[in-house]
Amino acid sequence: MTDRVRVGDTIEDFALPDETGTVRRLSELLADGPVVLFFYPAALTAGCTAEACHFRDLAAEFAAVGARPVGISGDSVERQQEFAGRHTLGMPLLADPDGAVRERFGVLRGFTPAPTRRVTFVIAPDRTVVEVVRSELRMNSHADRALAALRALRA
Repeated sequence: MTDRVRVGDTIEDFALPDETGTVRRLSELLADGPVVLFFYPAALTAGCTAEACHFRDLAAEFAAVGARPVGISGDSVERQQEFAGRHTLGMPLLADPDGAVRERFGVLRGFTPAPTRRVTFVIAPDRTVVEVVRSELRMNSHADRALAALRALRA
């Protein structure tokens, strides 16, 4: 089910290791402002690289609205570290190899070539979802629509 989490829902706190192995809690990430949590199928693949690099390229614009992009997939910490390093992503990439968080967000597909749906959630500091972007093929739409939602919040 892809619409388990909707606009207006409150997200429960969770903790996962980032690309350095440091455990990150959603509540700690939200302490500095909104989080743009983008789920992607697999690190180092063409589509996911395009999506993550677009978030990276808009880093200054996200910072200007006080938000932080955070990627998440089923990849291992080591694979996330390679992905972040190879493309100088400069954002946390969380490893969810057992699928617990992906299942909670309704983005886990199960056993397919792409085990994670490409979905982005804009989460306000109070853990409320303010935007959901669902597009498997339009990689740039995730960062662009998240940024538009954040700008609208500040308007």
